[in-house]
Amino acid sequence: MKPILLLSVLFGLVSGETGIDGWLRYAPLSSSHVKGHVGNIPSTIAVLGSTKGGPLDTAVSEIRKGIHGIFGRTVKIASKKNACHASNTIIIGTVEAFEAACSDFPSGNQLKEDGFWLSTSHNSVKILGQNERGALYGAFEYLSMLGQANFSNVAYATNPSAPIRWANQWDNLNASGTHGSIERGYGGSSIFFDGVGHIKDDLSRVPLYGRLLASVRINGIVISNVNADATLLNKDNLEGLSEIADLFRPWGVRVGISLNFASPQLLGDLDTFDPLDESVVTWWTDKTDEIYSQIPDFVGYLVKANSEGQPGPITYNRTLADGANLFAKAVEPHGGIVMFRAFVYDKLDWNDWHADRANAAVEFFGDLDGEFDDNVVVQIKYGPIDFQVREPASPLFANLRKTSMAIELQITQEYLGQQCHLVYLPPLWRTIFDFDMRVDGKESKAQDIITGNVFNRTLGGYAGVVNVGTNQTWLGSHLSLSNLYAFGRLAWNPAEDSVSILEDWTRLTFGLDDGVLETITSMSMASWPAYENYSGNLGIQTLTDILYTHYGPNPASQDNNGWGQWTRANGQSIGMDRTVSNGTGNAGQYPNEVAAAYELPETTPDNLMLWFHHVPYTFKLHSGKTVIQSFYDAHHKGAETVQDFQFAWAALKGKVDKERFEHELYRLRYQAGHSIVWRDAINEFYRNLSGIPDEAGRVRHHPYRIEAESMKLDGYSIIAVEPAETASNYTAIVTNSTGTASTKLKFKDGRYDVAVNYYDVIGGRSSWELYINTRKIGTWKGDMEDKLGHAPSDFLDGHSATRITFRDVKISKGDTLLIKGKADGIEQAPLDYVAILPEGVID
Repeated sequence: MKPILLLSVLFGLVSGETGIDGWLRYAPLSSSHVKGHVGNIPSTIAVLGSTKGGPLDTAVSEIRKGIHGIFGRTVKIASKKNACHASNTIIIGTVEAFEAACSDFPSGNQLKEDGFWLSTSHNSVKILGQNERGALYGAFEYLSMLGQANFSNVAYATNPSAPIRWANQWDNLNASGTHGSIERGYGGSSIFFDGVGHIKDDLSRVPLYGRLLASVRINGIVISNVNADATLLNKDNLEGLSEIADLFRPWGVRVGISLNFASPQLLGDLDTFDPLDESVVTWWTDKTDEIYSQIPDFVGYLVKANSEGQPGPITYNRTLADGANLFAKAVEPHGGIVMFRAFVYDKLDWNDWHADRANAAVEFFGDLDGEFDDNVVVQIKYGPIDFQVREPASPLFANLRKTSMAIELQITQEYLGQQCHLVYLPPLWRTIFDFDMRVDGKESKAQDIITGNVFNRTLGGYAGVVNVGTNQTWLGSHLSLSNLYAFGRLAWNPAEDSVSILEDWTRLTFGLDDGVLETITSMSMASWPAYENYSGNLGIQTLTDILYTHYGPNPASQDNNGWGQWTRANGQSIGMDRTVSNGTGNAGQYPNEVAAAYELPETTPDNLMLWFHHVPYTFKLHSGKTVIQSFYDAHHKGAETVQDFQFAWAALKGKVDKERFEHELYRLRYQAGHSIVWRDAINEFYRNLSGIPDEAGRVRHHPYRIEAESMKLDGYSIIAVEPAETASNYTAIVTNSTGTASTKLKFKDGRYDVAVNYYDVIGGRSSWELYINTRKIGTWKGDMEDKLGHAPSDFLDGHSATRITFRDVKISKGDTLLIKGKADGIEQAPLDYVAILPEGVID
């Protein structure tokens, strides 16, 4: 890395509250927070055991930057002559160097790789790492304390739960285009790839990203999509990869890449990619040696094979272990690791009652236990399907006793609101970590299996799918960045408390105001349960459109397809039968005690009932409710919960800087509207399917709504919406140029909130104006593609449906409400309905 670039990164090239610094703002503390403590902040720093340009040098620079930012104090480099016993000094280094120079490292503090020891006693601080990376982690820990005005005297050692703590990027080279895209990415284009098949010339964002990763102790990154492009291995791109590795190295982050299994055929001159063919073995050995000649600390390969159209060893009737071991042998002489994804499944026959995608991981990998080389780690998604809002822990965790494994978590919210809905993920991850597999009848939490404690494996850990991009917020939303922070914290210690992690992140990101802390904590901790409620409860999965954008509601898409994400919903009953006695047998893939519990509805928890059982809509749950009434109630409860988020955040005006305040307020208002789209679409769909009404009379009953098609239309025409339930009365209105929709209001005199449901499709930026008589109430545009990062839609559907609300509008009975719409491009200024809402009514 070029020295000038490193200095600019470390000492604040970027200023302002754009989000670029994430939780590493080092914002000045107020005088009330530092009173009586400033004098105890060391003024010098002594360094032991650093290598030029290594993580320890970075740690020193980061400490100096942090203390200057927080306290306005300059920390000088101390003389090495008195380093061991200097007062008013931060001593930082490796344990080995400290023992060689000082010979008094505290006994009983055994450190593993990357571990560190931190001691703060008044103005004397010691930060000692098992290696330089550990010392860097200790430096960030110390700065985290200072940034939160925590001046406690501490002395403790801490070690990682597992050696593998990696980020998985899904960035694409893209052989055509202007920017490298990111699959399932919602925070802009790639920071690595230029969109025309090459690594970028401008890699200035890479060290900024490395800084964030290092601060939460992530030690590796795979920079390319698992749907891999073979051309990443060409000469020019390997040179670019080497430059990326140079930029990450000061942060202790080692680089890896995803492989296309067919690369010897696609990129080389071979006519095969058979993993047992000698020419293929030689090709991969030579290519791997070439990579390590340029990147000696290259961390290894990530492989997705024989799934979703990707090539793999099964093409040649070889086993998945044969494929994994091909790469393992190539990287083994260099100390590399192969992460081999267990996400392998075939398309399934919907008409086969016993077919089940949830069985695929165990079916493909269970019989291969013990056949993988020692440096192969099987990377297992947290649940049996695909990052759903709730799943049981994957049964494969309990089936690989002789194979190293890592859990794959998705930080990017693919099925969970795509960073446009606030969803704090650690409570979801906690359900997986705490899942007791009862291996051999003993407590066997998933987190203990992952860390190797249950099966006595030393290699394993955590992979987080995180699609940061060029957006200043990294993920498209400031609040979503809490999930990246939490992933690192939990990968280090999976037993950490979700609330404590969130509170640390909030104080570091938004400051120490108690009101800000309480608001963000309250919203975030409520967000995943709320999303589960309005998207898909009872273990039915997230009822999104799995065939298109994975974003908005479309429960019909879940069935009668080849992808296996099924609900088996019909007019009488719903849910996957995963029992051994009558269903797919998935329950039987778990150890005996767990299998027995899930075999019967009586012992299956409500939140996984429809995951394991196909039952009538009238089936009584443990809660006492029927399945269908639980659907209706949960979807209303979830939408009600997130209505409050926008008001809670709005109350923070003046306590959060304007840029970030307005950025998040827009999203929370959007989420409030889109949650109602979700609520109505799901409830209407299952009301139609089951024929069973809502006991509370809410579904199909909207007394405050005025359907657009019932209004007086000029220039607008009526159009059917598909899926039908994503429009309030199955239809909307559109115009090819300009149009108006008007109606006489019959509501009594008063002040109301006026909510307009409309559609914002990609390919145009329509505009609308809302009037009461001749009084303009407000205007808006169909420009969400400029403001939100979620996957857009070309159609009027649950992805493009949204809602805007104008509050405290004076209305008199007999007033004329009029909306003017102006089409733009293919976006035809579409409208669904208007709701005239008394204060406190959600509709």
